[in-house]
Amino acid sequence: MPLIAPRIAVERDVQSGKPLIEGTRVPVSVVVGAVAAGDSIEEVAREYAITPHDVRAALSYAAKLVEDEAVRAPR
Repeated sequence: MPLIAPRIAVERDVQSGKPLIEGTRVPVSVVVGAVAAGDSIEEVAREYAITPHDVRAALSYAAKLVEDEAVRAPR
């Protein structure tokens, strides 16, 4: 699986090419969504059989995407 960020990979034939935690089929969006819903990093790691480092990598990747995105405010 090619890495696109630390611990974040993409494989065209896995989860429709969505960013995943490296070596898993766990989408970054699921990890970030779980943290946003109030689950702790440790809870998310246990739930999806990944490490707390993986959860932080997913959050960092999502933050980078938002940082690079320009959004125009509605008028």
